[in-house]
Amino acid sequence: MSVVLNAPVVADVPATPFKPGPAGTHITIRGLTKYFAGWPLYENFDLDIPKHKIVSVFGPNGCGKSTLINMIAGLVPIDAGEILFDGKSLKDTKIGYVFQNYREAMFPWMRTIDNIAYPLKLEGKSKAEVDRRMAELVASFDVKFDLNRYPYELSGGQQQTASIMRALAPKPEVLFLDEPFSALDFEMTLFIREKLQEVFMQTGTTMLLVSHDLEEAVYLADEILLLTKRPTKVAEILPYTDPRPRTVATLSEPTFVSAKKQSLEIFQREVRR
Repeated sequence: MSVVLNAPVVADVPATPFKPGPAGTHITIRGLTKYFAGWPLYENFDLDIPKHKIVSVFGPNGCGKSTLINMIAGLVPIDAGEILFDGKSLKDTKIGYVFQNYREAMFPWMRTIDNIAYPLKLEGKSKAEVDRRMAELVASFDVKFDLNRYPYELSGGQQQTASIMRALAPKPEVLFLDEPFSALDFEMTLFIREKLQEVFMQTGTTMLLVSHDLEEAVYLADEILLLTKRPTKVAEILPYTDPRPRTVATLSEPTFVSAKKQSLEIFQREVRR
């Protein structure tokens, strides 16, 4: 006879009707549940993510920040719950994803330009359509390096720039960014921050950003999603409404300092619990 230890016990309860989010919601999460080794990481977790906003995810180590966006993006299976994008399923939604480890995210046997164009070719776009979109991206990111080189021939910042261009190539409805700056030097971090802001101001693409840097999380966000320790719940959702484009001067604005201070206080409260 085999015995399963630490297996989650799921009560036999009637399904509750799906409750849509308020007006302006893009991603609706209801009853999200995820267990690891029999222990709950998320349990009956609800969240509404607004459309045309950048939402930064911040919380204690081990609370499942990256796991959350990976579940929403369909990269990690969920144990229970429902996730809808404008009322649609993931398979009917166009998404882009920027990984933390850009070295593993690019196909090393393809030239950088072919990596960026790959999603467009998967969609069956014509050569003319691909060329037109590539020209738009090159202009938008002010690319000065040679896209005909292979990814391993580029610097880390250039590789991550190419990764972001690839994620944006098919004009996604939602862009997921999992700690996209953590492996970059400060100069490149500043550059890509500004480029993401420009893209957002031009397109209004809903973005969900995981960051371990509180200043970065607040600086880029319209909303800061602060999480608790596991089993993870929403601690607070703080709005941050300073106008864009945000610049170095933004960092000393009273509204920025206040938002960062409030976020830090909530974070410290949750860590100490």
